[in-house]
Amino acid sequence: MSWAEARLLAHGAARPLTARTVPLRDAAGLALADGLATLQPLPGFDTAAMDGYAVSGTGPWRIRAAVRAGAPWAGVLGPAECVEISTGAGVPAGARAVLPLESALTTADGRVSGPVPPPGRHIRRTGEDAPAGRRLAPAGTRIGPALLGLAAACGHDSLRVRPRPRVGVLVTGDELEHTGVPGPGRVRDALGPLLPALVAELGGETEGVRHVPDGPAGASGSGLSGAVRAVRGADVVVVTGSTSVGATDQLRRLLEAAGARMVVDTVACRPGHPMLLAELAPDRWVVGLPGNPYAALVAARTLLGPLIAALSGRTLDPLPCVPVHGRARPAPGATRLVPVAWDGARARITEGHGAAFLRGPPWATRSPRSPRTGPTAVRRPCS
Repeated sequence: MSWAEARLLAHGAARPLTARTVPLRDAAGLALADGLATLQPLPGFDTAAMDGYAVSGTGPWRIRAAVRAGAPWAGVLGPAECVEISTGAGVPAGARAVLPLESALTTADGRVSGPVPPPGRHIRRTGEDAPAGRRLAPAGTRIGPALLGLAAACGHDSLRVRPRPRVGVLVTGDELEHTGVPGPGRVRDALGPLLPALVAELGGETEGVRHVPDGPAGASGSGLSGAVRAVRGADVVVVTGSTSVGATDQLRRLLEAAGARMVVDTVACRPGHPMLLAELAPDRWVVGLPGNPYAALVAARTLLGPLIAALSGRTLDPLPCVPVHGRARPAPGATRLVPVAWDGARARITEGHGAAFLRGPPWATRSPRSPRTGPTAVRRPCS
């Protein structure tokens, strides 16, 4: 199937995880299960936007009191009266505007003179930002620092959220070394360190990384089949390598034997085409990634990212379409995916994006037209 279709299928296959309520301090990085609405008007009362004097009528004005933030004054201003006021303090009834401190002149008899401000100047009116009950963020919004602050300003102490999908990672390959410089015929494992960080960036939580040999399961139940069964408590099992049709590639045979429902089985893209997505059991998913590092990164962004978004109750990020400059080998009948660096004016293909290489992806950035930041792969050509 096409790359664009695979993305959509991966997102449409899963239903959101069961929502739960958490305190604000635990909500960062999760997604709203319900829309965020104000519990009171914002601001909740008429508020001074400047240090100065809240004045009534025309001057000079007689000072009635000093009003500070958090200590409202219950009186009512009459004509030619004012109160000294601090930024953020409640504006008393009868005030027409706030005269900034730097524009005011205090006389010896305790009066204030200065230019008469126009009505409403330097006053934030009740509900000016939002009336009570207005929805300020839809369900599925990923919760960042600003949204946490907004929720607190709205009066919320907790939020209903979707939990982070739990992801177990199985890295296959007899040729892999996990520390130091690999010896002859050996390869350093790049995906073991890469995938937990990518899962976190995509909104998931890695339950653990296990390294599995290529060979078939022995009498002890070791091997890929046993490793998949051993990943308990995870919503998604990611398997790297073992997705092609070679003698050591077991994943498709394993899924077929287990009666899994195949959602995506290979994608018309380069690199990463032997990727797959299957439902192993209700609400339990397997994502198969190629063993080559950049191909695996492309496949993870094609299938794992949309799947995690769906489980989190988030919408699928739209794809920006921008001119791309640089060298990329054509892929007739398929989508070529390359890392690009956005320099503010155009997208430039970074060097080092062969299926087995990761030299280019660390320098990739998303277009400013895209809603999220971070490494990405962009289709070429855009249409």
